[in-house]
Amino acid sequence: MSSFRLLMISAMYENGGNTTHRFLDGHPQIFAYPFESQPGTRLVQDNLTSMFPVKYRWPEFALSATPDQDYKSIIDEECKVRARTPHVSKFRHMPFDFSDEERCEIYMKYVEKSGRSRGNNVAAFFQATFDAWKDYNRTGNEQVHLGYSPIIIVDGEKIMQDMPDAHILHIVRNPWSAYADTKKRAVPLSLASYMLCWMLNQHHALICREKYPNNVHIIRIEDVMADSSATLGELCENIGLEAADSLSTPSWNGTELEEVYPWGTIRKATPEANLATANELSDEEKAEVRIRAGHFLEVFGYQEMADSL
Repeated sequence: MSSFRLLMISAMYENGGNTTHRFLDGHPQIFAYPFESQPGTRLVQDNLTSMFPVKYRWPEFALSATPDQDYKSIIDEECKVRARTPHVSKFRHMPFDFSDEERCEIYMKYVEKSGRSRGNNVAAFFQATFDAWKDYNRTGNEQVHLGYSPIIIVDGEKIMQDMPDAHILHIVRNPWSAYADTKKRAVPLSLASYMLCWMLNQHHALICREKYPNNVHIIRIEDVMADSSATLGELCENIGLEAADSLSTPSWNGTELEEVYPWGTIRKATPEANLATANELSDEEKAEVRIRAGHFLEVFGYQEMADSL
């Protein structure tokens, strides 16, 4: 695992994690995971299990398990559905020459060399993905593996303990636009439940950045929308990568996307669309979001927006 470098994106639902993932996708020095990288297992059990799906969490593995069992315990729903039952995948329109069985075989070879541990297992999972992905658009200059799992910042301290050289990029979005987008889900969270989760994510992000200032980065999606090249270029330079021209365009496997959907609910990543989304809420909802967001509005620079809505 010593040569493995991970950049893991985290964001509360509808906060722009998928959008940021797609802006980083075409970077010539990055292996960008094709979908949400959902590394959690059903062995995750703690005070947050009732709040967040375990597929989004940092994994736990049984002490008695074999590498094959470890691999099969990783949920990774979006990738496995696309690989195994593509006709029901929301990404079925995108070419994807990939075998989950082959990835498992490659994974076990990596773990045979590194040994089983939580960090080694995750590293092997990412490395095996790109070894098995036949039509991945390689540049030959890749140095960093990029993943995105919503809310995984709540496990940020575990990630840093397992992979001290890893970087975590946490994305935050103003809570009005975020809640307005989550309302569009088939079974949305209530305003109170959504805002509790939103605040917990930002709370954990601030703690992790305080403890690991060189490895944990917080960026507002509003800044990515306003100037993705400058905002993400600075991040890349901070972690030892170049500020590539590709950062100006969202893509999947290097293919430009006209809109981020269905990777995320944000279709057009523009400041104008973001503000319009916030204004979809009623005055009563806007006021309730403002109350529940509390001091985080000032911490993340949303107080002016709060005053104008």
